[in-house]
Amino acid sequence: MALQTSAFRNIFIKTIAMTAFNRRNFLRTSGISILPALIPFTKVSALDTYKSPDPASPIVKFFGDGETFEPGDYLTELQRSNPMANIARDRYGSGGAVEALEKKFTALTGKEKSIYMPTGTMANQLAIAVLSGENTKVFVQDTSHVYRDEADAAQSVFNKRLMPLAKDETFFTATQLQTAIENLSNEEVFKSGIGAVSIENPVRRTDGRFVPLDEIKKISSYCRSNNIKLHLDGARIFMASAWTGVSVQEYASHFDTVYISLYKYLGAAGGAMLSGPAAVIDKMAHLIKIHGGSMYSNWINAGMALHRLEGFETRLQNAIKMSAEIFGELNKLPGIAIKPLDGGTNIYNLDLGKEIDGKKLQQTLNKDFNIRMPRPNDKNHTQLSVNETLLYRDAAYIINAFKKSI
Repeated sequence: MALQTSAFRNIFIKTIAMTAFNRRNFLRTSGISILPALIPFTKVSALDTYKSPDPASPIVKFFGDGETFEPGDYLTELQRSNPMANIARDRYGSGGAVEALEKKFTALTGKEKSIYMPTGTMANQLAIAVLSGENTKVFVQDTSHVYRDEADAAQSVFNKRLMPLAKDETFFTATQLQTAIENLSNEEVFKSGIGAVSIENPVRRTDGRFVPLDEIKKISSYCRSNNIKLHLDGARIFMASAWTGVSVQEYASHFDTVYISLYKYLGAAGGAMLSGPAAVIDKMAHLIKIHGGSMYSNWINAGMALHRLEGFETRLQNAIKMSAEIFGELNKLPGIAIKPLDGGTNIYNLDLGKEIDGKKLQQTLNKDFNIRMPRPNDKNHTQLSVNETLLYRDAAYIINAFKKSI
C-alpha cells in the first residue's frame, strides 16, 4: 500500500509539473504572455487622435453601428492604443481606465456622475428600479428594448410593472402618456404609484428611428411637473445625435439618467455607462455587486472605449458626408435605389432592380473588394448601415466596387 501511494504521488506531481509547463508554453507561443508588457498598467493620460485599423486589409461594413473586432484584432488594437492612452487597470471598477472613462461620460452627458456597468440591460434595469423607488408602474415604448428584449427583468427581479404605449410605433407622445396616466384612476382600483418613464432613443426595433426632440421636451416637462422620473435608454444615442444634430448632452439634459453602450460603436467587447445624479449613481456599486455584475477587472473594455471615443463624433460626421457622396452616385446607376428611412438615423433602404442579381452583388463585393453588406431578400431588398468603417476606403473605391460587382 505504501509503495502504491508513493507511486501515485509521483505520477500526480509529474502531471502537475507537465500541466504547468504546457500552460507556460501555450502562453509563450500564443503571444498572450507579452500582453502585460505591451499594455503597462500606468496612469491614464490624455488621448491622441484615434487611428483606424491596419489599412493593409480594411473591411468596409455596411451593417452595424461601428467597428467590432475579432479577438486577435482586439488585442492588436489595444496594443496600438496603449502608447497613446497608457491604459491602467481598475480594481472592481475603481480607478484606472474605468475611472477615466466615467469622467469622460460625465462631461459628455453633463450629469453629476457616471458609473461603468457590465451590460446595458443591467444599466437600464437598475436605473429604472432606483428612480421608481417603491412605486411599481413604469411607462415604456411598446417597441423598446426594456419591454421586448430584457427577459421581463423589471417584473421578475425588480417587481416593476411595465406599461407599454404606442403599439408597434417608434415613440409615444406626451399626450398619450398623460392620457394613460390620467386614466389609471378609472381603470384600476388599487393605486401602486407611477415609478418612472423610460424612453429608448433611437429605437432598434424600428430600424434605428429617433424620437423627435420636441416630443422629448414635452414628455420631460410633463414628467418633471408631476414628479415622475425619466430614464433614457441611449444605447445608440450617438447615432441619434449624428443624424439629428442634437448633442448627446442636450438629449441627456431632459432625463434623470442615461445609459450609453460601449460596444455598439466604440469597439469594446462589452460594457455600458450609466450617468445621472450623484444620489442615484452612488447607489449603483452595491446594486451591481448584489446582482452579480461586479468583476475584478474591466480595463479591457474601458480602455478600448476610451481609445476610440476620442474623435468618434468627428469620424461619424465624416462617414455621413461620405455616405451622401456614395449613395448619390450609386442612385444614378440603373436598378439601384438607396433611400433614408423616415425619421431614421444610420440605416438606409436599398432596393435592387430585377436585372441585378443581389446575391451575386453581395458575394462579389465581399470577395473582390472587402466590402460587406447584408444579403438582399427574395424581393431584392436589404438595408445598408452607415458607420465609420466607410472611412477605411475613399468614396471612389466603394462606388467603383459596386459598379464592377453589379
